[in-house]
This record gives sequence, C-alpha cells and structure tokens, in this order.
Amino acid sequence: MRLSEKIEKALNAQIKEEFDSAYLYLSMAAYLKSKKFPGFAKWMEAQMQEEFTHAIKLYSYVNERGGRVVLEGLKKPQENWNSPQEVFEAAYAHECYISDKIDELVRLARNENDNATEGFLQWFVNEQVEEEASTSEIVDKFKFVGESKNGLFMLDNALGQRGEK
Repeated sequence: MRLSEKIEKALNAQIKEEFDSAYLYLSMAAYLKSKKFPGFAKWMEAQMQEEFTHAIKLYSYVNERGGRVVLEGLKKPQENWNSPQEVFEAAYAHECYISDKIDELVRLARNENDNATEGFLQWFVNEQVEEEASTSEIVDKFKFVGESKNGLFMLDNALGQRGEK
C-alpha cells in the first residue's frame, strides 16, 4: 500500500526536522570545540551522526512505501550559548520538541489507518525516550558539578568516551 499524501508530506517534514537536528548538533559541537571542550564536542558530533541516521531511516521508508522524498533547505542553527550546560539544556529541550513531532506523526498514522507507518514510527518513539533520558541525565550532572572546574573537566572527559568500548 502506498503512503497517503498526508503521511508522505508529514514524513518529508520529519526528514527535514532530523536533518535540522543534525545541523543543530554540529553547530553545538563547533561551539564546544571553540571553547576547548573536546569531550562535549565529541558527544555532540556523535549525536549529529545519530540524527543524520534517523533522517536516512525516514528517507528509506518513504521510498520503500512508494512515496516521493522532497528535501527542503536546512534551518540556520543557533551558534552561540553562554556555557556548555546551556548547550546541553538546549539539546534536551530540542529532544522534547522532536518527541512531540514524532507523537504527532504517530497520531496522524493512526488517524489515517496506516498501520505500517504507525509500526515503523514505534522505533522513533522508543529512540526519543532514550534521547530525552540521556540529555536530561547530562543536564543533571552539570547541575551537580556546578561551578567546579575539576567537575567540568571530568564531565567533559566522561562524555568524550561516548561510543568507545
């Protein structure tokens, strides 16, 4: 069964959201590198790769279902923050925003009786639970560390381990 026009349009909008997310996280990484926080920047670079992968997952699904992907221009991301903590607070807020967008897609798929798309989107629902939890946990760690330079150094080092085994 081919995607409905409404679902196709909404999935295309989500592809843009995911690419915008990747671009935002890359901007955050660039800011953090400029402030000499390589671990925080590495974490954001990994997050950027994840968001890019999410966009491609949606892209592939639209094509698999006989839809047409139409790409739009990226939104210029914010480029400055007041602190690394503020960067991660913004990342958490952004993940909450994306969760809302995914929830809207699930409701649309349900209303359109598109069980395949609703099932496909469950992966994103679960992913957003993880995304919100991880960014919220990091914000909590920033709050715990407070103004401690040693704590900030240790947190930067810990987040720089993301993806390493």
